[in-house]
Amino acid sequence: MQVLARGIASAHYYTSMDYLEKAGRVLDLEIFELQRLRQRLDENFSRAVDLIKGAVEARGKVIVLGVGKSGYIGEKIAATLTSTGSPAVVLDSVNALHGDLGMIADGDIVLALSFSGETDELIRILPAIARFQVKIIAFCGDVTSTLARHCDVLLDVNVEQEACPLNLAPTSSTTVMLALGDALAMVLLEARGFAKEDFARFHPGGMIGRSLLLHVHQIMRPRDAVALVKPDSSIRSVLATMNSVRAGAAVVTGEEGELLGIFTHGDFVRHFQSDPRVGERLVADLMTLNPVTIHQDKLAVEVLNLLERHRIDDLIVIDDHQIPVGIVDSQDLTKLKLL
Repeated sequence: MQVLARGIASAHYYTSMDYLEKAGRVLDLEIFELQRLRQRLDENFSRAVDLIKGAVEARGKVIVLGVGKSGYIGEKIAATLTSTGSPAVVLDSVNALHGDLGMIADGDIVLALSFSGETDELIRILPAIARFQVKIIAFCGDVTSTLARHCDVLLDVNVEQEACPLNLAPTSSTTVMLALGDALAMVLLEARGFAKEDFARFHPGGMIGRSLLLHVHQIMRPRDAVALVKPDSSIRSVLATMNSVRAGAAVVTGEEGELLGIFTHGDFVRHFQSDPRVGERLVADLMTLNPVTIHQDKLAVEVLNLLERHRIDDLIVIDDHQIPVGIVDSQDLTKLKLL
């Protein structure tokens, strides 16, 4: 039985290795095709960006067309464009000739995806689209195809080999289309000056949106919930003040309320290990000078960046005069669904 079990385990090991090698081959093929795409980028890509930018600034939109796997990729590209400030809608190729062409308006941009460039459902729509004053940008893998001949800007997405071992299932080709769509959307984002605040307006429900919409003064603990102490306070009294407001840090201020330093519960633990009588010492001797701070009017997303960058749990909030007005405790961010 032991020999049999060892044999089964050994067979499983080699099978797993075989799976990993095959998975690596798939990734290598797709990476290779992405590199080929990178080398093919030319002025046509720039023209596509300018066309969409001009249409959006003129209150137009992007109409995305695709069938099958290309249609799924088109839906993702449309969603990315829309969420980054370039309105895009998906036109169903089957229903287009039965009324859905009504979503197209003069001045729009049509983004048509077809690896072969000969997809029947898509090709049948081209004559109807020609009646509108629109420009067609094509993601196509055959530069001699019908779609390639009837578009205004051709972006070549040809691949030498699909990652499918049968070279049949759309894999490398859809990856290339998706990556090109991401590149188009991200370059458009920069070209149109799309900012974090704009992104937040379109994503108010998620963690990203909350962190970009909220300001520091909306998430901080206010001044009356901060353990404020003077530099001549003993560590024992500082701990008592911290406990009274259930805080993990004390903010040390001067006679004018100016910020002098910070002392945390972690500081106490570290000093207590070497000096059990640390409670009798003055906080001025043990506080951290020049602590990390953030202005009360900054966006909450900057709190996340500072906490991570400096690996701290408490962030002092200041006003225009560098006076502490609150504190952000990292534990509060989970309750606010910012972490």
